Amino acid sequence: MAKAIKTAPRKAPAKTAEAPAKPAPVRVTAPAPVPGSQPAMRILAQYTKDLSFENPNAPASMTQQQKQPEINISVNVNARNLGPSDFEVELHIDAKPSSDGKIIFAAEVLYCGIFRMENFPEEHLHPAVLIECPRMLFPFARQILADATRNGGFPPLMLDPIDFAGMYQKRMQAQAVGQA
Repeated sequence: MAKAIKTAPRKAPAKTAEAPAKPAPVRVTAPAPVPGSQPAMRILAQYTKDLSFENPNAPASMTQQQKQPEINISVNVNARNLGPSDFEVELHIDAKPSSDGKIIFAAEVLYCGIFRMENFPEEHLHPAVLIECPRMLFPFARQILADATRNGGFPPLMLDPIDFAGMYQKRMQAQAVGQA
C-alpha cells in the first residue's frame, strides 16, 4: 500500500543554490523487484505546477544596475507515492536577485514529473527518486525560469547545473542529525 509523503515547506529561500531550508523525510515505497528483471524508470508526465514572476519595484528595477546583483537561489526536491510504482517528483526553484537591499525580481517555478519506477531494489529506490528524477526535470525547469525572467524584461536567468546527489547526501545527513 502506498504511504503519504511529508513535504518540506516551499517558501523558505536559502542562501545557496543547493541547500533546502529544512530537510523533510521523504518516504518512498514500491513493490519488491521481480527476480532477474532490470530496474526501469519511465517518465509518464511532466508539468508546471506553479510559476510566479514578480517585479515589485518596476519601473525603477528596469534601469541599468550599477553593480552586479546578489542572487539568492533555493532548490528543493520532494516526492510522493501516487501508486505502487508511480511517484510525483517536485522540483522547486526560487530565485530572488537583489541590489542595495531591494528585490529586483522574484521568480519561482514548481516543476513536476510523474515517474514509474519498476524493479528497483529498496535501497536504490529512494536515491533514484530524489536524485535521478529531479536531474531529468532540471533542464525543463531551468528553461521555464530563463524564459520567465527574459519575458519579464531582464536577461534570462541561466542556472548552473545542480548537484542533486550532493543535495541528497546533505539531506540524509541533516535527517540523521535530526533523529539523533
